[in-house]
Amino acid sequence: MLEKVFDPAAVEERIAGAWEQAGAFRCGRPDRKDAEGFSIVIPPPNVTGSLHMGHALNNTLQDVLARFERMRGKDVLWQPGTDHAGIATQMVVERQLMQQQLPGRRDMGRDAFIEKVWAWKAESGGTIVNQLKKLGASCDWSRERFTMDEGLSRAVLKVFVQLYREGLIYKDKRLVNWDPKLITAISDLEVVQVEVKGNLWHLRYAIEGEKDRFIVVATTRPETMLGDTAVAVHPDDERYADLIGKHVVLPLVGRRIPIVADEYSDPEKGSGAVKITPAHDFNDFEVGKRHHLPMINVLDAEARIDPQGILDDYAERPEAYGDSPDAAGILSHLKGMDRFAARKQIVELLTSLELLEKIEPHPHMVPHGDRSNVVIEPWLTDQWYVDAKTLAQPALAAVREGRTIFVPKNWEKTYFEWLENIQPWCISRQLWWGHQIPAWYDPFGNVFVAEDADAAFEEALAHNVGNETLSPDEAQALIDDADKRAQFLTRDEDVLDTWFSSALWPFSTMGWPNETDELKKFYPTSVLVTGFDIIFFWVARMMMMGLHFMDGEVPFKDVYIHALVRDEKGAKMSKSKGNVIDPLDLVEKYGADALRFTLAAMAAQGRDIKLATSRVEGYRNFATKLWNAVRFAQMNGCVRAEGFDPAKVEGTLNRWIIGEAARASAEVSEAILAYRFNEAAGAVYRFIWNVVCDWHLELAKPVLSGPDGAAKDETRAATAYVLDVAMALLHPFMPFLTEELWAETGKEGPPRRGLLALAPWPDLAGLEAPDAEAEVGWVVDLVTEIRSVRAEMNVPAGAQVPLVLVEPGPQTTARAAAWDDAIRRLARISDVTIAATMPAEAVQMVVRGEVAALPLAGVVDLAAELVRLRKEEGKLEQEVARIDAKLSNESFVARAPEEVVEAEREKREEYLLRKEKVRAAIGQLSGSPAA
Repeated sequence: MLEKVFDPAAVEERIAGAWEQAGAFRCGRPDRKDAEGFSIVIPPPNVTGSLHMGHALNNTLQDVLARFERMRGKDVLWQPGTDHAGIATQMVVERQLMQQQLPGRRDMGRDAFIEKVWAWKAESGGTIVNQLKKLGASCDWSRERFTMDEGLSRAVLKVFVQLYREGLIYKDKRLVNWDPKLITAISDLEVVQVEVKGNLWHLRYAIEGEKDRFIVVATTRPETMLGDTAVAVHPDDERYADLIGKHVVLPLVGRRIPIVADEYSDPEKGSGAVKITPAHDFNDFEVGKRHHLPMINVLDAEARIDPQGILDDYAERPEAYGDSPDAAGILSHLKGMDRFAARKQIVELLTSLELLEKIEPHPHMVPHGDRSNVVIEPWLTDQWYVDAKTLAQPALAAVREGRTIFVPKNWEKTYFEWLENIQPWCISRQLWWGHQIPAWYDPFGNVFVAEDADAAFEEALAHNVGNETLSPDEAQALIDDADKRAQFLTRDEDVLDTWFSSALWPFSTMGWPNETDELKKFYPTSVLVTGFDIIFFWVARMMMMGLHFMDGEVPFKDVYIHALVRDEKGAKMSKSKGNVIDPLDLVEKYGADALRFTLAAMAAQGRDIKLATSRVEGYRNFATKLWNAVRFAQMNGCVRAEGFDPAKVEGTLNRWIIGEAARASAEVSEAILAYRFNEAAGAVYRFIWNVVCDWHLELAKPVLSGPDGAAKDETRAATAYVLDVAMALLHPFMPFLTEELWAETGKEGPPRRGLLALAPWPDLAGLEAPDAEAEVGWVVDLVTEIRSVRAEMNVPAGAQVPLVLVEPGPQTTARAAAWDDAIRRLARISDVTIAATMPAEAVQMVVRGEVAALPLAGVVDLAAELVRLRKEEGKLEQEVARIDAKLSNESFVARAPEEVVEAEREKREEYLLRKEKVRAAIGQLSGSPAA
């Protein structure tokens, strides 16, 4: 017999152990080896990470799919693993070294530091994996991978070398997002836009050869003016038509820079003229390329003023300068100064020279590093790049041709827009933790890309001997002397962007570049489940790499994009707001099943989840409801019967509930296959709570408590069978609860064949019973309608009221007689009679086309109820009108926080639904004008 209450804490660890011991989640099990494959690769969480609500949602949805397909008999590979997370991991270890007062990474050197990182990874890097197990994730944990595992690293080397030899990887000097605190390039994903209360400085640049004539440019970063190489005006701006092609003299430096015509300049903003600093602004960089402008870097790697770029430009183009660019000693004064201190100095200098026209307060967005929290600099530097534009073409075609499908489909537009406008992908990072770039440099400035140092050395020798840079004797000396050979080539110190290795995840985790059985069976993967925020950074790049290296085969057939998990008011969770909900806290309090079901039930396509703790508590109560239902069935002898055939049941109630189970199975299956997780959860919830618990068990009570006999035996067996179906349908969502119930109910009756996780998915096609549904369904609808009327009309809970069937057909008359006791018991009806006409002072109901009435004279004041309902209807209309006025106000919609606007829309929907119910109640009042 089941315990009185379900205790998740006491069950979850034990159940997880049973799954692990049985190898339940391993792909290639003997019983599945020849089965059809189904595969998902987990979006590898950072090795530094811990479970947050986004992970909980993402992995719950993947687990629903994995468990569903496993039960459908497929050989499922849900590939787990973690990402080495270059910057994040390096920061964690550096912080740890600082706390332990140990030497920093630069003091200990690269090799020693990398050893420290591996040691940290071994000790602390598996936190999130254990948390995912706690959530119930049914990954094949025996195949866990790490992006810097030996096999995955070999894949990275092969990909880099091949792309380089194909001309798709190259080195170039371009602008990157530069973090001057971490001293590395970072990706767009690692940049956070922060609104700051800044200024707009209007600077006066003198027109060359025209005394007392200036052109005014506005800038938020005066310190970068040292690197200006042009002023741009719009070609149609008549104010500056005569200046196009002329030059200005750059203040402080004395550099002659041209006035160019470019549509980037907006005549409506500021003065209509903009300074162009190609080495320190992404837009300016593009303008610089269009007009072949010099690109002069004026900052060093730590964002301090570095005049060397100006001096180098002067050496190349002395004619562009009057005297020395540092004739006034300004550059010497600023050299080594932090950018913001230099900004202050430059503004003071320009003010003293009367070249600062005005300063305006100017709130604007400024890029910050998400980990360093410092202002990011667009910085001109040598980096390695992937020719993403070329690789993007097959990735675009694959989605356009439907070989990969996005769900919801609207995300295809985002994917297309990004890939159609894709820029070269900067893949080098100035870090130590990561895949070191396989490029070696010889003393003559040549670069050799190879999978290892020996291969690079052979290429270097062949190249240099062939070009006569080295004589054969010198080459032989290098071959013979290991020390000289080691000194001859220097390896590039940079590592690869973390996204480079994770772009290979769908095939590198399956053993590529070897031709493995896993690749043959599980690639392309069946579906990718991920968030919209990494469509660019991960999804698109996996598409590019997969198509290029896997013979034109896409890495996944479907891409399901889930939404955000917000707080209950619709606000985005953030530590600064203090509204972050820790999923592990909810698991500890309510159990993993309750959290999983909540997330799945709220995962409507294209709609963010507003997570309230009360919802999780509610679904914990749902788990308790099923537990109690199974316990009730046990107490009433509902045990699985040997040889029970659901197709041969005879009792109307039993045929009805098996038919309802068949319908639920079809609904849940169809919804999961369409990635409508909320509909699947809703269908199984309704079946268990509303159909099985509220109706079947209630209607079956008289039989279960009645005399022994064939009817009782069949009802017991049918109930046990239907509860088995319920457990199976619920299993992908609530695996711990259902596995425990499966085991406990398996202690009686025929022996179970094994774990529920490996049991077959319920296929009840052909067991629908339309005639039984017509009969029992009429009873359910009638009682439901009576209960609704009693609630709306404020009928006292204990009051027994009569029910009148008005001119019923013979079937309805027979059903009313057959189910008389159930109707009176469940709807609190005193008696059921038949009449030819509608009785006076009665509420009318229409149930499946038949008219019924509740005479309420003497029980409630129908006239007063009509007045009350109309008054409520009026109030609801006023509320809807009030919200409509708000939502039609463009200023409110534009300025109010997103969650406030959404809350108003939701309230409007609630008011409309309530109004519909009130109008229906008004219509039910017999003889009223609204009837």
